[in-house]
Amino acid sequence: MGKPRIAIVGAGLGGIAAALLLRQEGFEATLYEQAPAFARLGAGIHVGPNVMKIMRRLGLEPAMEAMGSHPDYWYSRNWDDGAVLAQIPLGDYARRAYGASYLTVHRGDFHRLMVDAAPAGALRYDKRLVALEDRGPDVALRFADGTEAVADIVIGADGVNSVMREHMLGAEAPRYTGYVGHRAVFPASALARFGMPFDQCVKWWSEDRHMMVYYVTERQDEYYYVTGVPQAEWDMTKAWVPSSQEEMREAFAGYHPMVQALIDACTEITKWPLLERDPLPLWSRGRLVMLGDACHPMKPHMAQGAAMAIEDAAMLARALTVVGAEDHETAFALYRANRIERASRVQKVSHDNTWLRDNEDPSWVFGYDVFTVPLVEPARAAA
Repeated sequence: MGKPRIAIVGAGLGGIAAALLLRQEGFEATLYEQAPAFARLGAGIHVGPNVMKIMRRLGLEPAMEAMGSHPDYWYSRNWDDGAVLAQIPLGDYARRAYGASYLTVHRGDFHRLMVDAAPAGALRYDKRLVALEDRGPDVALRFADGTEAVADIVIGADGVNSVMREHMLGAEAPRYTGYVGHRAVFPASALARFGMPFDQCVKWWSEDRHMMVYYVTERQDEYYYVTGVPQAEWDMTKAWVPSSQEEMREAFAGYHPMVQALIDACTEITKWPLLERDPLPLWSRGRLVMLGDACHPMKPHMAQGAAMAIEDAAMLARALTVVGAEDHETAFALYRANRIERASRVQKVSHDNTWLRDNEDPSWVFGYDVFTVPLVEPARAAA
């Protein structure tokens, strides 16, 4: 038998990581992405030491280091007076304590780095999955453009509205959490006129809303904020809508002058629903398996959603390497057994929105190394 053919549906951060890691282990992995071409989408993203260790395995750590901002601390501040609630050491401390750097970057730049690392032909655009059939010996995929593909294993890395999940478990809309996130990326030079010392990485907290703020480039010339604000309803036909300074001023009335300055500094603001699902009864069936938001979507309040997808990709590659792709069902069981507890814990803490509000030890997240953590046998794993 030749190399097993692995099809990955969705070329977001989790999907592209899976393709690179699987190819590194000698598998034939092809990505099918519904977008017509690469675009610098998204906004800011945290890349913790747990993810940087995976970038190291892929040979991308130096390029990441050169691209991202290296905050010395994560600050949590009180909404009105700016009092420091928590000061979590990062920078050199993270390298020593957790084995790699902590970066904040633009998601699009991070994504581009991984896309560029994929060999020619590994990534196929304009491939929107419309049907798939597990035929026993293989899986047939059909795309909206009329083309078809055949694979031995199909990985669903296609996000919160996963077609793969729907195929395996039936149609069910994700649950709107009653919260929205406003996002804005803008030139840091727009802050100069305010004459304030802006933090490299800070989360402003009140009882029912917050604003997370950080630089997304090594030069610290782009600044980003993302919020969590209660909003009773959301039109689920819309992925996002434009927002405004007026809406932001209303949502953060009374907040510290530094937050008001951030609102005054930019006009291009979008608003997104925060969505969740209950834990799924299964992550795989037959020759199909899911990772990331397809099987455990979470609120962004730990800044670990993409990290969990990338860790999933690494653990799935590890399981397929240990077991062999010929015994895919055992490999999938091993993968889930070694991800379910961690992903569920991150999902819960993200839901509760308590992460680093007070001084705490984040080593259970940042110190994790997906390549060396002892494997748990499926039969003894938490269901």
